[in-house]
Amino acid sequence: MLDEETQQPEDLEETQESQDSEAAGGEVEQPEAEDSSRRQRRERGGRAGAAVLEPPTEPPPAPRLKEKFKSEIIPTMVREFSYANPMEVPRLQKIVLNIGVGEALTNGRAIEAAGQDLTTISGQKPIVTRARQSIAGFKIRQGNAIGTAVTLRGDRMYHFLDRLVNTALPRIRDFRGLPRRGLDGRGNFSIGIREQIIFPEIDYNDIDRIRGLQVTIATTAKNDTEAMRLLELYGMPFVRETVEA
Repeated sequence: MLDEETQQPEDLEETQESQDSEAAGGEVEQPEAEDSSRRQRRERGGRAGAAVLEPPTEPPPAPRLKEKFKSEIIPTMVREFSYANPMEVPRLQKIVLNIGVGEALTNGRAIEAAGQDLTTISGQKPIVTRARQSIAGFKIRQGNAIGTAVTLRGDRMYHFLDRLVNTALPRIRDFRGLPRRGLDGRGNFSIGIREQIIFPEIDYNDIDRIRGLQVTIATTAKNDTEAMRLLELYGMPFVRETVEA
């Protein structure tokens, strides 16, 4: 007991000396050790396994179809339709994706599931479409959620069209081309897709059921002939026209 009591003042003196040395500007190794440990955890992504998100160093790639429009489609359309100005060449305005969810009246989670599918396909959060008027035959009241839709413009529009033409449509079972009757007479083309799983972004194990969607491509074309040729140059796989003898 006497030895322990005699050692206590010595310990107090040592702690007092360390505090005095810190106050005098002495070197302290503990902060450096903490900085090195923090640096190691940051490099490893943290001990808890949380990855450190870093901002992208390179910008996203330019859409291939946008570059193709400038280099190939504009000269071809000017030559075939004899435009006086290259600005007269029709262009893509927007692409609208729409999923009608009739089961939303009885299944409250249907709208959420359809919205998740549309978000995965388009890369953009969709909006919920609601009934504009009541329809007694379908048991729909005004304001009921009946579907979800998303509008793509700019680079996202070109990226989606590229994936639709080169990846999604060839995955349709027994696909033989798109019918040419999808034009509305004002340069807009609509496609009805029966299964959303043709898009490779959709995981079959994560969806609740098979749903169809409608894809509407809006252009600035004045008639269906110009719109059809524009989409053909983008690579849209239309059914070949049969020439009658």
